[in-house]
Amino acid sequence: MTKGSIVAKKLWKIGLKDYNTQYFDWNKEGDLIIKEGHNIYNVRYLAEKFGTSLEILMPFIIEERLEDFLDLVTDLSKKIGYQGKFFYHYPMKVNQNKEIVMSLVGEGAHLETSSYNELWLVKKMLEQETFNPNIRILCSGPKTDKYINLIDDLQHKGIKIFPLIEGPNELKFLQYSKYDVGIRLDMPIKASSHWNKPIDRFGFSAKEILEMKSFKNLKILHYHIGSQIEKFSDVVSPIKYALDVYFKLKEKNPSLDTLDIGGGMPIPYNRTKSYPVDKLMDKILKLIKSESEKRGLPHPNLVCEWGRYIVAPAQITVFKIIDTKLISNKKSPAKKWYVVDGSFMNDMTDTWAINQRWAVSPANNKKDGELTEVWFAGSSCDSDDIYVGDGSVTYPEFDSGNGATLYTVFYDTGAYQDSLAGHHCMLSSPLKIIVENGHIVVARKRETPDDVGKEFGW
Repeated sequence: MTKGSIVAKKLWKIGLKDYNTQYFDWNKEGDLIIKEGHNIYNVRYLAEKFGTSLEILMPFIIEERLEDFLDLVTDLSKKIGYQGKFFYHYPMKVNQNKEIVMSLVGEGAHLETSSYNELWLVKKMLEQETFNPNIRILCSGPKTDKYINLIDDLQHKGIKIFPLIEGPNELKFLQYSKYDVGIRLDMPIKASSHWNKPIDRFGFSAKEILEMKSFKNLKILHYHIGSQIEKFSDVVSPIKYALDVYFKLKEKNPSLDTLDIGGGMPIPYNRTKSYPVDKLMDKILKLIKSESEKRGLPHPNLVCEWGRYIVAPAQITVFKIIDTKLISNKKSPAKKWYVVDGSFMNDMTDTWAINQRWAVSPANNKKDGELTEVWFAGSSCDSDDIYVGDGSVTYPEFDSGNGATLYTVFYDTGAYQDSLAGHHCMLSSPLKIIVENGHIVVARKRETPDDVGKEFGW
């Protein structure tokens, strides 16, 4: 291993499975490469060919991650003797791009929708006979009349649709449905996560649920404790609470057979180690098995909706550094501004909206011995259109005036960024390409000013 490779693995943590970067490396010229088996894609070459800003989607990463996760649960279930079935449901709100949804479904994922429009996409796929009709669909989110009518329509066609009741009006319509339904528990236990609201507007308290009259076909008790849950114990503790409600609810509703623990498995965005998924799933299955057997009851079926965990590592966003500027303020931890040809507010909205941290590395000109502290600035007129990391970002020294070119990569951008993106300052969205099986396909062309203008009625 060269000195440069050692520095790269330590500083940018490239090529390490603990950080989901085993698919990346640098070649001998210092260019970042994507590895798909024996296929190699040079990121600098792709940036030069298609221009920047650029999103590179790698469906093979999604497929491998989901396959590994499903195999893990199957193996653990056999090992500990867990008798319930396991269902992975992908929450479409994480990223509705067809290439992502179809990759997941192709590996055995079921789906969760959160709106009428998302369920309409499922209906469209079913009509085109691109989905197995045995796929299971959970329906979350407030149920508008159109949403409820579409749920009813698909249920009449024999599709396994499970509306999750989250409010009193939905309860009125769905409690005595002849089709299977679920209900959402408003979990009083809070977690260290991005979803740490002291008051949750979804679902019903345990007291409210246990005082309800019997349902006609209640199948699922669902809750969601948080996104990016930081502590192992914050995943496990709510399960204990939910199981107590589940078993009490089952006394009045014997059709109840499934516990849905929602989402929350974190991504190491800032390249610090998190709790491993195998230890977490082992703990979850053993806990549910133990609590069931104490009561002499069957092990419930288990649903999880870890969308970000599966899809975030499958996309990177590439920018070109178009300008550099010294920071004269001596109190600043950064020494330079690096200006990119894209917008964080527009292309990676979570940077601005929830102060999301990202792993960043160069895609070329990787000078390991010449480093400085930088801040990144987007190509809009907004002072919030910046990325400063945890104070600053350690990055290769670069001068935009010497004729050289530097491309920079932001990792793990496959979750939420596309669906949240807009057109701040009327900027175009990044061009998106798909790399898989040795092929490169343009999934979204670069928008022209006319394309963007039409969004605003011009």
